[in-house]
Amino acid sequence: MPHVGGMWQEKAICCRMGATDQNDKGREDGMKTAWIFQGGWDGHEPHLTSKRFYDMLTKNGYEAQIFDSLDPLGNLEDLMQLDLMVFCWTMGSLDPAHSENIAKAVGAGTGLAGCHGGMCDAFRNDTQWQFITGGQWVSHPGGDGVQYTVNICQGSSPIVAGLNDFEVKSEHYYLHIDPAIEVLATTRFPTVPYYHISNKPVDMPVAWTKFWGLGRVFYTSLGHHDDVFDKAPSAALMMERGMLWAGAGKAWAREQGLDTKPFESTAKMY
Repeated sequence: MPHVGGMWQEKAICCRMGATDQNDKGREDGMKTAWIFQGGWDGHEPHLTSKRFYDMLTKNGYEAQIFDSLDPLGNLEDLMQLDLMVFCWTMGSLDPAHSENIAKAVGAGTGLAGCHGGMCDAFRNDTQWQFITGGQWVSHPGGDGVQYTVNICQGSSPIVAGLNDFEVKSEHYYLHIDPAIEVLATTRFPTVPYYHISNKPVDMPVAWTKFWGLGRVFYTSLGHHDDVFDKAPSAALMMERGMLWAGAGKAWAREQGLDTKPFESTAKMY
């Protein structure tokens, strides 16, 4: 399993040299490329989820690498060559230049995917990151071990085709969300008493897709611990399909002859 450590510039020099040529060749051979970023808070078991997602992707013909540093985000040219980025990085901080590179690369078609706090509680102070991903964790009332139902939004996407509602016993994520997301699955709140119960019951998104320019974004709030995907096989299948969907966007945009001109602006955004 290709893995690049924290001393990224030294250890990955063989991967960095000619990265554009290698990735272009991979696409000619029909092989897509993915980078997985693991790190942040260890409680979310980023090394286990990263390995699981790596296996899912390589099984589907991807050339994937795992990084335990965010340093590779400093090279926009490399990010532009990727088909997919997957984040398993809870909390931490994101360099503004790295955030801008992500925005440009995803906008140009590089897919973005992740789960639980590894994506939508990754960089709490970066509003651009939240704008790209479509949501931000704010609470998990009751902590770990809450029993709840994931309700599939039938017909919403091929990602959930053939899946039925299923039970999960884990953290129950309450998120602030982008109203533009396409919701694939939901869960009902409240289940645990707290101040929020004075409001009406709500169906909180559990999985969604959205677009950022030409790029496709997939997220699921499941995955507090890696074994959630073993205990709920539908969660694992949804994650796998979601990553593949996000990773297919660049090739589709290329086939359609699309570019980023409609999205580019010099106006102040943040």
